[in-house]
Amino acid sequence: MQEANRILQRTFYNRDTAIVARDLLGKRIVRRTNTASLVGVISEVEAYYGREDSASHASKGRTARNSVMFGPAGVAYIYFVYGMHDMFNIVTGREGVAGAVLIRGVIPVSGVEAMIGNRNGNHRHITDGPARFSQAFAIDKSLNGWDLTVGERLWLEDGEAIAPQKILTGPRIGIEYADRKDREALLRFWIDGA
Repeated sequence: MQEANRILQRTFYNRDTAIVARDLLGKRIVRRTNTASLVGVISEVEAYYGREDSASHASKGRTARNSVMFGPAGVAYIYFVYGMHDMFNIVTGREGVAGAVLIRGVIPVSGVEAMIGNRNGNHRHITDGPARFSQAFAIDKSLNGWDLTVGERLWLEDGEAIAPQKILTGPRIGIEYADRKDREALLRFWIDGA
């Protein structure tokens, strides 16, 4: 269990998804396994809404796969894509209304050797991209539905505030299937130069 005053509480996540996404930049993500303590600073994210967002898993309503997205804010939503990658998201907003933030990139802070080991010895771009990040931090479907506010196994902590002029926005990546308005929505946020 970690120092409770640093761990992000449910009220942080229980807000509009794009606001949470932007505010996640600079926060620290901590993953404890049996063999390592991994820490990174969140550098890139994407916001996804519910039925109104054709790029979202929740655009067709609640299913067995996406039901975590409709649950309480501050919970991990992890899904498997392309038969090989786990993607880590954080549920946001009001319970019963889908919303989640995909973590796309993290700046490694500590536990780098363990991250490289988790990436099968790959030293390049250890935590750039959502699949690499999840692999480096040993995040998989076993953590789907995990409460990120309890300070065990996987959680987020307050971090350095990022100056507004250092935050860049753009369209989300890899959503060619979505409607044009959703493909062009400025719902990807990242730290300039990170």
